[in-house]
Parts: sequence; C-alpha cells; structure tokens
Amino acid sequence: MATAEKDFGTSFDPGIWKGILPYLKPYRWEFTVILLGNLLCAVIDVLFPLFQRYAIDRFVGEATTRGLVPFGVLYALCTVLQALLVVWWTRACMRVEMNFGKDLRRTQFVHLQKLSLSYYNVTPVGYLLARTMNDTGKVSAVLGWNVASILWGVLYMAGSFLAMLWLNWRMALLVLLVAPVIVLLSGYFQKRILTWNRRVRKLNSRITGAFNEGITGAKTSKTLVIEDQNLEDFQGLTGEMERSGVRAARVSALYVPLILFLSTTATALVLVRGGWLEREGVLLLGTLSAFFSYATGLFEPIQQTARDLSDIVSVQASLERVLDLLHEEPGVTDPPEVTERWGDAFHPKKENWVPIRGDITFEDVSFRYPDGTEDVLSHFNLHVPAGTTVAIVGETGAGKSTLVNLACRFFEPTGGRVLIDGIDYRRRSQLWLHSALGYVLQTPHLFSGTVMENIRYGRLDATDEEVYAAARAVSADTVVEKLEQGYDTQVGEGGDRLSTGEKQLISFARAVLADPRIFVLDEATSSIDTETEQLIQQATARLLEGRTSFLIAHRLSTIRQADLILVVRDGRIVEQGTHRELLARRGYYHDLYARQFAQEAEERYHHRSGGEA
Repeated sequence: MATAEKDFGTSFDPGIWKGILPYLKPYRWEFTVILLGNLLCAVIDVLFPLFQRYAIDRFVGEATTRGLVPFGVLYALCTVLQALLVVWWTRACMRVEMNFGKDLRRTQFVHLQKLSLSYYNVTPVGYLLARTMNDTGKVSAVLGWNVASILWGVLYMAGSFLAMLWLNWRMALLVLLVAPVIVLLSGYFQKRILTWNRRVRKLNSRITGAFNEGITGAKTSKTLVIEDQNLEDFQGLTGEMERSGVRAARVSALYVPLILFLSTTATALVLVRGGWLEREGVLLLGTLSAFFSYATGLFEPIQQTARDLSDIVSVQASLERVLDLLHEEPGVTDPPEVTERWGDAFHPKKENWVPIRGDITFEDVSFRYPDGTEDVLSHFNLHVPAGTTVAIVGETGAGKSTLVNLACRFFEPTGGRVLIDGIDYRRRSQLWLHSALGYVLQTPHLFSGTVMENIRYGRLDATDEEVYAAARAVSADTVVEKLEQGYDTQVGEGGDRLSTGEKQLISFARAVLADPRIFVLDEATSSIDTETEQLIQQATARLLEGRTSFLIAHRLSTIRQADLILVVRDGRIVEQGTHRELLARRGYYHDLYARQFAQEAEERYHHRSGGEA
C-alpha cells in the first residue's frame, strides 16, 4: 500500500492537529465567533450562581423585595443574551462542520487528480473511499462541535474555580485537589483509546474495500461460486472490527465514569465542609448555595469535556489518515518554472503551448519502477519520427506498457530523458502532453451517463454531428443502433450495461473525437469480434495517418503493417524491426508469431468442425 498505517502504539500528538491548521484558515471568522460566543456564554453561566447568592442573601435573608424588579430584568436580559449567543456560535459550528467537510473533500479530490498512476496501482479503492468519506466526516464533526464544547467547558470551569476561590478559597482547594487526578487519568487512558480506534479505522478501510470488491466483482464471484468464501472473509473482517470496537468502547466507558466519580466526590466534600461552616455561622447560606451550584455545575462540563477529549483522541487516527493522503507526493511533478509558464492541470496557460507534432526520442533512458529493485530499461535509445506507427508485442506480463507509460509521461525515466519534438518533456507541463494523447485501454472505463456524454469527453465542445462522425469512423455507430435509446442510452456505472467490446468501441470513438497527435491503443481490439476488428483496422489506418501511434498488440496479425515492432520479453526489449525483418531473423518474434498462427488456425478448425456438426 502506498501509504502505511501509523504505529498503533503512538500516543496523542498535538503536532498532528497542527497539520490541519492551513486548511482551517478560511474559517478564522467562524472560529472567532465560536470562541467569543462560548466565552460570553461561560461568563453568563458563571454569573448565574452569583445572582442566586445575591437573591438568597438579599431577598430571603433580609426578607425584602426592594430591588427585585431591576434584579429580575437583569437576570432576564442575561438569559436572553445567552440564548442569542448560543444561536450565534451554533450557526458558526454548523458552517465549520458542513463547509469545512465539503472543502476538505474537494481538496482531497483535487489532490487525487494530481497523483500519478503509480499511486493508484498500489492503493486499494476502499483505502481512498474511507479517507475521503468516513475519516473526513469525523474530522469535520470534531472540529465543528467538539472544539466548541471543550472551549465552553474549559472557560466555564476556569470561571467557576475563580469564583469559588473568591467566595471561599479553602473550600475551593477541596475541589482543585481532584484536577491533578483527572489529568493523570486522561494521560493514562488517551493512549489506549487512540490505539484501539486506530485499529477500528484500519479495519473500516479493509471492510470498505471488501464491499467495493464484492460489488464490482459480483459476476466473477457468481461464476466461480465463491459466495461462501467471500462471506467467510467478510465476517472475519467485521468480527475483528467488532472486537476492536468493543474494546475501544470499554476503555472509553471506564474513563468517563471515573471522571464522574471524582466530580461527585468533590461535590460531596463541598457539601460536608460547607454545611459545617454554615452551621457554625462562618458561611452565609447564599454563599453556600452558590458554592454548591458551582460544584454540581462542574459535573456536566467535566463529563462532557472528558467525552470530547475522548472523541478527539479517537478521531486523531482519522486525521492522520486524511493528512497522509494530502501529503502523498505525486510521482511525476512539474517544476515551478514550468508551471509558471505553461500552467497546470487545473489552470492551463494554453496560449503559451507549442503545437505537438509527435516526434518522440528515447535518449539513453533507464527506468526502474518505484517499488522495483532492477532496471526495466537500461540505456535505451529509440527515435520515433512523427507519424510513425510503433507496435509493442510480447507475452502477457512481459512489460509492454512500460515504454508507453514513459512516452506518455505517466512515469518518468530514472536516467536519461524523453524528448517530444526535440524538447525534454519535463520542460513542458504534463497537461500539454496529455492533451495531445488519445488512449484506448484493453479494459476501457466509461463514466456514468449516456453514450453521447461518454464520447464527448474526448472534446467537451464537440457538436453532436462531430460525435456521430467519430462513432461512425470506428464503427461504434453499429453498437449505438442496437441500443434502445441510441446515443441517449445510459451506460451504467463503469459502463457495466455494455459488453467489453462495446465499451472499447465507444472509448475508441472518444479518443478519435479528441483528434490527438499521439495515439495509444492498448490491445484495444482484443474483445471485439473479427468482423468489427477489420472495420476498425481500416478506419485506424486512415485515422493514424500523420499521427504518432503506439499499438500494444495481443494478436500479431493486427500489426503487420506497423513501421516498427518492438518485442518485449521479461521487461526488456529483445528485438526490434519491421514484421518482415523480424520474421527473417527467426528469433523470439518468429516463434511468437508461429505459435499464435498455429493456435488461431486450430481455433478456426474447431469452429468449422463445430459448425458442421
């Protein structure tokens, strides 16, 4: 996996939370409102017991109603002001949770668009979904509500302690004796809470991935009849998550009652000591009443603050995962000077772009995959003039896509350089090159939407007539004619409503519509019937005129007219030349061709025999 999980034993780290601060800058006003609102609310809450003390000592103790009206008006004004303040900072909390969550997901989505193909090759979909959805939701909720709750709790407790010190410092010390014990308990429990919640978050990613595989691989599961095995594996994951979740809940369930026990112990001490002082006449009844209100009033904020701190400790595991994703560096990046002149994927400066002719040169290129130990290419040189058709052949898994990935700058050489029209492509933006590519995959991806929308992704400003023409050029119109709603037919998620061959034709039309200078066909006709393949080959011959093209071929019979054939074996180019030259050498290509020719002849024989029978 591209991003490793954090060590389960790591304790709570405030430095982790500093990593989210740059993303909170747009919400400085909201946090100011939350701080001021909670500060004023805490001040009013601290004043209420003092009002109570005054009322008991003044109106009850002196048995008079003089000054009761202004007192009542002031008390009512404080109540109304507090209600308005609650509405004020609650709205700010809601904006932080909803808008920050939205912006953080958008930031992650944009960042994911910048990451290189190498990241997606090793990172499961469930891993990414858990971070962008579940983890981000937890972080935004904590920042929106738990932070505000802790602010009020801390401010109220600080104000209450100051008020108690002012009323009777000896009794206040009884309450303050509990504070160090609470701190020690928090330090003891926070590491254990964080450890188990990290386990829960990791297992949640694996479960999300299992859901994704179970849904996307449903057809395969049914044909292999492995539903029982899938269920057993899934139950194992959910059972492990249940045990970890229960363990985390048990630790939290022990932490909060201990805090409550200490709080009630402090309250009991206040009652015993205060009652004795009041009986001796040392303490007025109003002061005892106010002190008791403060002591019991601390019960709820201490309990809530303990829960909030527990939540924050738990959510640190989610925050770590979100930041890990955001800090993931793309494998291929443009230098600052290139971005400044040529722009990036989201802010292209097309007015500075130079048209691409398609001349490609591999100059002393060496390449090693990021997770590899040996060079796949070593001091490789090749010149592909503009308009040349290059075919790349070899056994399955031989490494045929490596050269194409380098030419398209999905990877960059670890040594040497790749030139496009005589210029090192690292001196141009990635979008400059990628905008000139037409790429048709062996297993193409279609986006949810209609056939028309999927073809138009090749060039978003294309007219309907241009879309129709692109479809006709590759015989994709024959597929559309069979669909119930024609070009307005929904293709389903990933194009699942269509066959692989039909998806290939539509993706081929999409590439044609883009009118690229460089075509890449990655075994693009492997799932198309022979008749349709012949139509595509005729269309391809016309479309590729004047364009540089790379054909990753499965059937060698389809690339006989290529200007250059590169033969790949075990990740290395072992032969290169035209079809006739390679056959004449009677080397590895000759053996491949002969073996495949014999296999196709046998298949045709069995097909005819089956038809006659």
